[in-house]
Amino acid sequence: MMLKFIAKEIRFLKKNGDAPDLRPPDVYYSDLLTQPSKEFKIFSRRIADTCASLQTFTTVAIQIDPAASEETIDKANEIFHACFHSVLDDDKGIWECLDPFTAIFVFWNYKTADQGKKLLGLLNDKISQALNAELIMGAIAFPFHNFPVEEMAGCALKALDHAAFFGPGHTVEFDGLSLNISGDRLFQLNNIDAAITEYEKGLSIAPVDINLLNSLGVAFGVDACLDKAMEFFEKARNINPEEVMVIHNIGLIHRINERNDSALAYLRKAHAINPDVFEIELLLGHLLFKENEFDLAMPHLDAAIRLKPESGTAFRIKGQLFLAREDYAGAAAQFNQAVKLNPNDPKALSGYARAMALQKKNLSIALSFAQKSLDLDPENKQYKQNLEKIQNIQDRIKETNQDLSIKSA
Repeated sequence: MMLKFIAKEIRFLKKNGDAPDLRPPDVYYSDLLTQPSKEFKIFSRRIADTCASLQTFTTVAIQIDPAASEETIDKANEIFHACFHSVLDDDKGIWECLDPFTAIFVFWNYKTADQGKKLLGLLNDKISQALNAELIMGAIAFPFHNFPVEEMAGCALKALDHAAFFGPGHTVEFDGLSLNISGDRLFQLNNIDAAITEYEKGLSIAPVDINLLNSLGVAFGVDACLDKAMEFFEKARNINPEEVMVIHNIGLIHRINERNDSALAYLRKAHAINPDVFEIELLLGHLLFKENEFDLAMPHLDAAIRLKPESGTAFRIKGQLFLAREDYAGAAAQFNQAVKLNPNDPKALSGYARAMALQKKNLSIALSFAQKSLDLDPENKQYKQNLEKIQNIQDRIKETNQDLSIKSA
């Protein structure tokens, strides 16, 4: 039940590319690894055949600024071809267009890594000058750790996705963060096993990277492997005991395991480090409400609303808190906000119906909300009981009114 709740609002914290100064790309080229285009299939075969016997080579994925003019994009293929042959030749490299403004190159026959980087810089300069447009580039030089030749094209695409977070004019060399971003993309697509593989590859490159350790913990947590999740969160905490996302996630594991005292201790520590994280404030408010610590819960729920006013969950929990305090008008006001923000939240609908019924107000609306909550979750016994209670209240009021009418007649 808790895992279902996590997926909606109270969830594991992750640090990916959505920092205020970074923007995720509109297109992830690493998606071509799971849904390869004809062009990528052709290039993958060519690189496998051509580079299998090479000791060193560089693979680079190049994208023109997506905001470039249509005229610039129209001549991109011609420019890629001309610049490739002005810097290299058919004996020193291969290339393929992936779409109208993106290409992937491989080149070799350089003696040192520095010479390879100079060739890469020259290729960048030639193409950007010819097109009068900035480029986004992701590159990887072989050999790289124990990665095989056939993974080089995919790694270049992952580095391109990584570079795209920084925008035009940036080049990124493939690293552990590239794999974290790739894993996050797979996680976003609900391919948890593949995401775990990416994070593990990333840790083979950067074994003490907190983001990768935390990401792996999150993936195992969502996959309900809680012991494994805790193992990686603890490793991350040992590296940096003040990392708020890791502390929150440890607290969340304790909450899932119903160790509320431990969960509250970790969440309070996370709050002390950063009081402006929605998930921390929401979970703290929720847990304190469950512990009947209403006065302590309220400031955290109010903070969650301030941090994410478009979320109905904090309003709904406040409604439940007011119900527990027998402040039915206050509860109705909070549930009203929750239902406005999420008309299909069965808990908010049922709570709102109950708050109205306890005030003996708007019973027809209360009855319809109670019915809708049950329709959304037909197996919920509490919603069914709530519907029956409201129906009984309405029936009793009708009977009383009928008796009064008879007496007055």
